[in-house]
Amino acid sequence: MTIDSHHHLWNYSAAEYGWIGGDMREIARDFTVADIVEAAGSVGVTGTVVVQARQTLKETNWLLDLATQYDFLVGVVGWVPLADDDLPRVLDELAEQAKLKGVRHVVHDEPGDDFILGDAFNQGVATAVDRGYVYDILIFHRHLPQTIEFVKRHPDAQLVVDHIAKPAIAAGEMEPWATQIRELAEFDNVACKVSGVATEAKWDDWSFDSVRPYLDTVLDAFGPRRLMYGSDWPVCLLASSYERWIETVREWAAPLTEDEQQWLFHRTARQVYRLDEV
Repeated sequence: MTIDSHHHLWNYSAAEYGWIGGDMREIARDFTVADIVEAAGSVGVTGTVVVQARQTLKETNWLLDLATQYDFLVGVVGWVPLADDDLPRVLDELAEQAKLKGVRHVVHDEPGDDFILGDAFNQGVATAVDRGYVYDILIFHRHLPQTIEFVKRHPDAQLVVDHIAKPAIAAGEMEPWATQIRELAEFDNVACKVSGVATEAKWDDWSFDSVRPYLDTVLDAFGPRRLMYGSDWPVCLLASSYERWIETVREWAAPLTEDEQQWLFHRTARQVYRLDEV
């Protein structure tokens, strides 16, 4: 069994997906459930967690509608207005959506590096966590000091850091990311997605050897029981096919025991996102 803990779907328009720049023509098109089933199912993935790509309730509800129609989508990490006074009402309206497992905010696109420490935002995260949702942390590596402080504020929350906190792989830099990701991993309530790695490397010139030190670091820091495989498809297509990325992770994980590989490829995601409850 393999669960892809992180991918996206969208009906593309330039206005709604302004973050898809001119050097991203490969992903400036629609990506459907049929597309992810073909890409992931063909290499042994049995279910996926689909994650927000726009900060709108419209998209969250669209993803939830798709998840109710397709068993392949076993969970949704959506967007909700965490910093708004209206949050409790929004969560009330979503309460019956069994496949909504977590929420996420695109922190790394906020203009200030301290956004994640904002009072209203933190109150919103606490409210969502109290309702039983996981919070996915989307940052660049430069936000790790603030993120460590954020995690200290939420000791009872289940938190997941996306894309191993986006280290500067293309530049070949390990520090201070390696030291800070180890510090983050000291908090037992934080898990980490082995996703979004190829796109932090040189898109047209990365190799197993160039990403392996970063994968080894998070394995040593978190251990396989707090790591989960993710593709970040279709964003990964900027640097890698779906097949190439999953084969890279499988090659890297080959020395692990069978039990450890099961945690990496499905058990961690199932436990963290409570996927067996669906």
